[in-house]
Amino acid sequence: MTDTIAVVITGASGRMGQMLIHEVLRSDKAQLVAALERPEHPWVGRDVGEAMGGAPVGIAVTDDPLAAFAKAQAVIDFTAPAASVEFAGLAAQARAVHVIGTTGFSTDDLAAISAAARHAIIVRAGNMSLGVNLLTLLTRKVAAALGEDFDIEIIEAHHNKKVDAPSGTALMLGHAAAEGRGVELDQVADRGRDGITGARERGHIGFTAIRGGDIVGEHDVLFAAPGERITLRHVATDRAIFARGALRAALWGHEQGPGEYDMIDVLGLRDLA
Repeated sequence: MTDTIAVVITGASGRMGQMLIHEVLRSDKAQLVAALERPEHPWVGRDVGEAMGGAPVGIAVTDDPLAAFAKAQAVIDFTAPAASVEFAGLAAQARAVHVIGTTGFSTDDLAAISAAARHAIIVRAGNMSLGVNLLTLLTRKVAAALGEDFDIEIIEAHHNKKVDAPSGTALMLGHAAAEGRGVELDQVADRGRDGITGARERGHIGFTAIRGGDIVGEHDVLFAAPGERITLRHVATDRAIFARGALRAALWGHEQGPGEYDMIDVLGLRDLA
């Protein structure tokens, strides 16, 4: 019996895909068994190591998720919402752990993922880093401790290639703040202020998205009241933290039963949530 788990990386050519492949290849606890790309992608059929500009690793990039997942014990997926929803169903069929770092899901997407989790292990998080998940816990606790005299603003900054806003991490923090106050985020979120918007509504949670350069990820949760402000902050300087967290989630998930989990579970912090 092997001591490693068989891992498939989706979106192999992407920035996170390549980082995940490197992380799995250097791990002594995981083995890369497939790298997946969309049909007609120029990497399909090529050795993934050579496609990334390095030495061959003996794994050809495939566009067949069903065949790839059949070999897998874990699928690590940082792609797009439509693809991740499809992969959730296929990973469930294969009884493979599905680690989802994709963001930008609709309510219907999340319902489909939850349905797949009835039959498989799904670990989904808007951010896979230890620091951000600790920030999420702190945000919930501080929001619960402070009253509505404190306005809450979530300010996030990312590189100029990011396609969704607010970021998945910002939304994760927004949900944590809303949970701390015992409300639903959808009922109190303020996004995209422009023009004459009127005064801020008491109890609302605001979002600001900054896009520029090569910013890896910065998130601030600002609690502002008359005469004082509290800022909780996380700054990521290396995307490798997300790859390491995702692989840790895959290894942890391999020991769990069917269900939908997040990084709070992976890190053993559920009792503090």
